[in-house]
Amino acid sequence: MQYTQGGPFLDITMELGELEEAHLPHFVCLGTNPSLRNEMKILHVEEHGVSLEEVHEVTRFHAKILHPKFSAISVILSYIFSWNIDVHCDVVLYLAVKRSTVISRLYLLLRNSSQKEAVQEREKNQVSKGYSELVLSSPNGSLKLNSWFALKNPLSKSINPEKIQLLPADTTPSCCKMIMRNTGVDIEMELIGDDERTVWSEMVPIDEYITETHSTSAVLGAGGPAESSLTGFAEKQLRSVRTEFVKRVSGPVLDGLLDRLLQHTVINQEEMESVKVIAKRAEKAGVIIDMVTGKGNESSSRMVILLVELDPYLCTELQINSVGVPT
Repeated sequence: MQYTQGGPFLDITMELGELEEAHLPHFVCLGTNPSLRNEMKILHVEEHGVSLEEVHEVTRFHAKILHPKFSAISVILSYIFSWNIDVHCDVVLYLAVKRSTVISRLYLLLRNSSQKEAVQEREKNQVSKGYSELVLSSPNGSLKLNSWFALKNPLSKSINPEKIQLLPADTTPSCCKMIMRNTGVDIEMELIGDDERTVWSEMVPIDEYITETHSTSAVLGAGGPAESSLTGFAEKQLRSVRTEFVKRVSGPVLDGLLDRLLQHTVINQEEMESVKVIAKRAEKAGVIIDMVTGKGNESSSRMVILLVELDPYLCTELQINSVGVPT
């Protein structure tokens, strides 16, 4: 039987001890086809070849295996089911202001895949030239893999190509390049499917994109390509305290944090509801911090600010603060 990738390819090493279980991320939406749970396997790549392992349990975003023996592994899915499955996605925009023109590239990425890293590698040189990465809200629900979506912006001068395809995990995502001649307006965008249904919409306020790109451009103007010293600061803070955060944060603080993350559009309604149903406090805390840090430094900055407001004592204990965090 043929299989296709259903999650990121991971290379995990344990130096000491054993794990009771491991939760490997996947991007398959199970809500529209629960039977896909039975089609998932774990692929192990070892020196002598490859092997398949049965999955013990499949949750909304993870496949659970018991007593794992780590190698290079990934969640895979029977190929016959993979062509038009529903998947969870994220939207990323790279944007720069050049004189009176806004130039941007929009990517549609599979969540819990290596596509984000592939795009960051592709855009690395552009970031050094003044482009900023904006992690936008996620689509309204799941999307069909391999489907095409038209990018619309009523004020754009050009969009090329006009449509973007949601590509499999082992493929570097394509993008739509959008040019706006007016930098004094909000950026309104939509993705529309072949059935004319709007699957995603977003507005980037002028204050947000002018601030984002201006701060980078100011550094560049000093005499050559450089990156701000604050790049990734909040994200690194959260990643460094993940274990203690999961142990110490209280249930009421998590609930308040979820509400405020939604209010500030760091997460969308679907993401919030998927977390709220998690009964165990520690598991919920882990999902929240991973979800936010996975969206990049801007979202992480907002979470740090909100967490300081909700539980300053915890933040003092964890030694995280919003000083120096861009707002």
